[in-house]
Amino acid sequence: MQMSSQKNKKFKMKLKKSHICLFGFLLIILGGILLSYNHILKLKREVFSNMQLSFMEDNDIEESIEYVPNVEEVKKDTPPPNEVKSDSPPVKEKKVDYSKYLGVLEIPRIGLKRGFYGTDSRYNNISYNVSVVGGSSMPDVPGGNLILIAHSGDAYISFFAYLYRLNIGNEAYVTYHGNVYRYRLVNIYNVPKNGTVKINRNPDKTTLTLITCTKDSDTEQTVYILEQE
Repeated sequence: MQMSSQKNKKFKMKLKKSHICLFGFLLIILGGILLSYNHILKLKREVFSNMQLSFMEDNDIEESIEYVPNVEEVKKDTPPPNEVKSDSPPVKEKKVDYSKYLGVLEIPRIGLKRGFYGTDSRYNNISYNVSVVGGSSMPDVPGGNLILIAHSGDAYISFFAYLYRLNIGNEAYVTYHGNVYRYRLVNIYNVPKNGTVKINRNPDKTTLTLITCTKDSDTEQTVYILEQE
């Protein structure tokens, strides 16, 4: 009887240990499932976020631009590239082949002349050039709006660094398909840098809209509205 009792105790202890091991194994599996679920959920959120950003970038609404990239401020007030100090030797202007561009923007007031590509080109990117915003219309479309954005920092790609020097009445020119279209600046206003830009313009006028970071501000962007003459 004593031997039988001891065997029963040993059997119960083994059974207890088996239950503990099984329970521990189940806990490990459950923990792994939870970790995997959290990882999958995180990936899902990242994918959704990227899809949402892509949608914002492709949401081509002419009068309300979704997702305008942040641009750097001008950190120092240096003269535009085409302005040369009187005591400096003449600088030979680099010859540019503008025939490769879809169009060319010129603003004499700040010595800017820069080509831009179409929205279907990989070079239509704010990191390389003046960029055409999706949903824009070319200058030959009556009542259309050509929307251009560029950086305003102090890097070599900061093509809109000196837009802040413009005044109402200043002119700009866009060359497109061999024709030159003249615009006059009619409005300047700031908007919060929150990814959306509202464009306040007269829809009956053919318009050129320029957007860049507001000088000396980390929170605003400046919109320049020019009407075709």
